[in-house]
Amino acid sequence: MLGVCRGRRKFLAASLTLLCIPALTWIYLFAGSLEGPPVLLLCRNHLDAWYRKSPTPVGTKSAQAECGRTCARLHRDGKPVSLSPLESQAHSPRSPASSPREREGLEARVREVEEENRALRRQLSLARGRPPAPRLGNHSGTYSVEEGTGDSESLRAGIVAGNSSECGQQPAVEKCETIHVAIVCAGYNASRDVVTLVKSVLFHRRNPLHFHLIADSIAEQILAMLFHTWMVPAVRVDFYNAEELKSEVSWIPNKHYSGIYGLMKLVLTKTLPANLERVIVLDTDITFATDIAELWAVFHRFRGQQALGLVENQSDWYLGNLWKNHRPWPALGRGYNTGVILLLLDKLRKMKWEQMWRLTAERELMGMLSTSLADQDIFNAVIKQNPFLVYQLPCFWNVQLSDHTRSEQCYRDVSDLKVIHWNSPKKLRVKNKHVEFFRNLYLTFLEYDGNLLRRELFGCPSEAGVADASNKDLQKQLSELDEDDLCYEFRRERFTVHRTHLYFLHYEHEPATDGTDVTLVAQLSMDRLQMLEAICKHWEGPISLALYLSDAEAQQFLRYAQGSEVLMGRHNVGYHIVYKEGQFYPVNLLRNVAMKHISTPYMFLSDIDFLPMYGLYEYLRKSVIQLDLANTKKAMIVPAFETLRYRLSFPKSKAELLSMLDMGTLFTFRYHVWTKGHAPTNFAKWRTATTPYRVQWEADFEPYVVLRRDCPEYDRRFVGFGWNKVAHIMELDAQEYEFTVLPNAYMIHMPHAPSFDITKFRSNKQYRVCLKTLKEEFQQDMSRRYGFAALKYLTAENNS
Repeated sequence: MLGVCRGRRKFLAASLTLLCIPALTWIYLFAGSLEGPPVLLLCRNHLDAWYRKSPTPVGTKSAQAECGRTCARLHRDGKPVSLSPLESQAHSPRSPASSPREREGLEARVREVEEENRALRRQLSLARGRPPAPRLGNHSGTYSVEEGTGDSESLRAGIVAGNSSECGQQPAVEKCETIHVAIVCAGYNASRDVVTLVKSVLFHRRNPLHFHLIADSIAEQILAMLFHTWMVPAVRVDFYNAEELKSEVSWIPNKHYSGIYGLMKLVLTKTLPANLERVIVLDTDITFATDIAELWAVFHRFRGQQALGLVENQSDWYLGNLWKNHRPWPALGRGYNTGVILLLLDKLRKMKWEQMWRLTAERELMGMLSTSLADQDIFNAVIKQNPFLVYQLPCFWNVQLSDHTRSEQCYRDVSDLKVIHWNSPKKLRVKNKHVEFFRNLYLTFLEYDGNLLRRELFGCPSEAGVADASNKDLQKQLSELDEDDLCYEFRRERFTVHRTHLYFLHYEHEPATDGTDVTLVAQLSMDRLQMLEAICKHWEGPISLALYLSDAEAQQFLRYAQGSEVLMGRHNVGYHIVYKEGQFYPVNLLRNVAMKHISTPYMFLSDIDFLPMYGLYEYLRKSVIQLDLANTKKAMIVPAFETLRYRLSFPKSKAELLSMLDMGTLFTFRYHVWTKGHAPTNFAKWRTATTPYRVQWEADFEPYVVLRRDCPEYDRRFVGFGWNKVAHIMELDAQEYEFTVLPNAYMIHMPHAPSFDITKFRSNKQYRVCLKTLKEEFQQDMSRRYGFAALKYLTAENNS
């Protein structure tokens, strides 16, 4: 709205100026003074001032041309233009207008000036009406100033001289034009950085975006799931296999910490689609402080053979002599930084870019032996030989925050900056005069709620983006729900798509070659983080955890994990962040996420507030062989116990546990409040059992089990508290799984404050009513799926 008001005020000012021109001209002429203040020069000055001060209107190319012609006519050779044939005779302010013929000539000239003014006014009106701008890409439309082209005074001031005229303007980006962005990303940590970069771009953007991600298998798995569940409108993502590109650059020795992936920007002309003409290439450690469309618009300023848009390097690296024997690669002056690159792909292909950079690299490596700054060294060496290739971007498009940079010379005020580049291995720990400002800006996007970035781009046709197909199906399913249903919110939760970031931390585990490996599966929220270290001490095998967190909580968890020697010492724990949305805890969705992303053939379905007995991992692997789990449908039950003491001397054997049961230090799980949940385990038999024994399913049975990874998922209709595990065990029984209790296995529930969901279940009658309704619907679904065999569940429910 502010942009609209400013635009209207400036247009009104311009209109008033133009309306005054005829009046001033008549006063000037009929006062008989042709030697006084040059009125038409005043006209030109008014116009120039207006163009300099106002945001450039869209679609004013013709107005600009008219302005240029008018300026030329009104100020030819730096002198006032003759307004009438009387000028040669008008030597004195008192010279009279001589004859009717001369007066007629004067009036004709005035009418001509008025007509020029009217023509110019019409051009300005057309500009305000925003006709279509020149076509830039694959989509048509117009990008208005009110909608934020980001055409700022600082941008116009920073453009290289010679690219704009006195009456010039910043070219606009069409409203619905797709902006293409390429990013090279590999590994777990880089995937987190990409998310923050993408958040900063999405926050400011007003255009459809197409991300081209050159990724290894890890980053692709993480980011594909993230974008699929993020469901941001008008965003498309394509992946390119970085593994296949390694052979293109692996012959180049590289000392940079980015490794071989730091060289892959060199092969983008070959990697990206042949019909893609231009792309913005970004490092993962970039943060945008403005609309990326502003940067996209700079492509219009390329002239001649310019095909690379780069910002000058802000350190002294390429000047050499930073230390004894420091010998950088060749560069023009200070060289250029490749954290932000504008690539005119079609022009580079025509110039045989592949051959150009390869020949340069081969020649320089004969003396340099390796690159120190990866692709940046080779880009600079090519530019040194072919300076015509580069268009120098203003420095605010890549403010480089490594130690000892000259970035402070780039800006007078930090609010003027467009792109911040954390291009030091130290990242946020660099030393800089304004580093706190930069760090806070970065942290803003780091902790920003990504769900808020799912906003639509109004006025643009629907794109075939990541979100669109899923969105249509989701909207159809939601439209079939009855919003007047008292349980509508419960039903709706089943269709909620939660943003999911897999493998938030580094994960590394090779399953055992004997095919017996087991992963512990659990889910948690922020209030259960304290259990992680204890579980890692009790279970040495792989773990898959789904954490239900907000964006800010995810960063708190990251700091907690990175500060823990226990957690950092374990690389076989997969942490999968499911971001908060809605009013219910999606317990079964979390379990399903953790189950889907295991690398072992078997899994132990546990809860985060249970500590497994010491040695349970190895015991379960032996039991897998003993019970032939690979070839039978068995669910191995690990008996569950609990303590009411926050400090417990954990029993190291079954005998010690039985002693604590007898002393009242331990109890069978939920013995006091929910006996039916674990009674079928038959704890009396377990006390003396030395071999596995089979038990039968009973109503409300919810043991903790070990299963093959191909078992059924949990039912997502159950959220919060109640019936989430019960329904899963019921389905296992319906699929004829055999429940077998392990005689020498146990787990102990540790005490904690009641969860928000159990409190709501106990205090809210409607909550309990809806849970009962969902149970009945689940049982009906079971009857439809499993027929006559499922009738026993209804009977058992009625008798319980």
